[in-house]
Amino acid sequence: MFRHLGELSLPVAARELARAGVPVFPCVPGEKHPIVKRGFQRATNDLRQVQGWWRWRPTANIGIPTGAVSGLVVIDVDVHGVDGYAAYARAARAGLIPAPLATVTTPSGGQHAYFPAFPAREQRSWAVGDAGIDCRGDGGYIIAPPSVLRLDGARIPYRVEQVATGRVEPVDAVRLRSFLAPPPPRRPRPEGRHVTGREDADRMAAWLARQVKGDRNYKLFWAACRLAEGNVPVSDALDALVRAEQPDFGEREIARTVYSAYRSVGAGVTRRDGVARSANPPAGGLVRRAHEQRVPASRGLA
Repeated sequence: MFRHLGELSLPVAARELARAGVPVFPCVPGEKHPIVKRGFQRATNDLRQVQGWWRWRPTANIGIPTGAVSGLVVIDVDVHGVDGYAAYARAARAGLIPAPLATVTTPSGGQHAYFPAFPAREQRSWAVGDAGIDCRGDGGYIIAPPSVLRLDGARIPYRVEQVATGRVEPVDAVRLRSFLAPPPPRRPRPEGRHVTGREDADRMAAWLARQVKGDRNYKLFWAACRLAEGNVPVSDALDALVRAEQPDFGEREIARTVYSAYRSVGAGVTRRDGVARSANPPAGGLVRRAHEQRVPASRGLA
């Protein structure tokens, strides 16, 4: 399937992906943002719906939700101010990245490496900004070939570079993340200190998502410090806090700030950018996060 995507028009490619059982959804022509409300949650492999979308917008880019819904996990290599290829190669040499199902060069010069998802195992999306590596799993999506991005006035396509011919193994995204960003050593819990958990991380994420522009990064740092001091694992904090992502407040920035906060707490640092950490939130109260509706699973790519 992947081998021929670059030779097809966008409407035909969307249809063929849907025929192969891969759910798709339309994105703004030349961009990465969904056209339809609820974005990747509307993804489907229903041919009538898919053909209707691309009759409506023939130049729409193709989005694919990652994780269990599509049966695909994608390792995203970034080159914006960082050499993600070096980190990818280092992880591959360590035996943490098998040969991918397909590799796609992105318009910015990065790479998407496609892998089959583990059956019946959740693999959440994450980002390790310092390494230039993201994982697109459950709760994420990618733009697929032959989609095109507008960059500096030029229209640059996603290009399929390589497709596997034999059996392909899934990538263990949890081990990969730990390799790229080893968690800081756990601090001994002070006597009487309440050990927080995933519920507190979700509450922090819900509170952070309600904050206005301007000081969100400081509030994120404060929230991550509180979770670190409560012995919440950094993986749980990232999984929760990354839900505060906004168009101007991206996943990579969130991940970088969370890791900085955890390193700071682990080293006993009490100040960041000249601002003392406080036990009280920078502004506003915390609210419990509403339970998220999960996207129903769908048949993956064979």
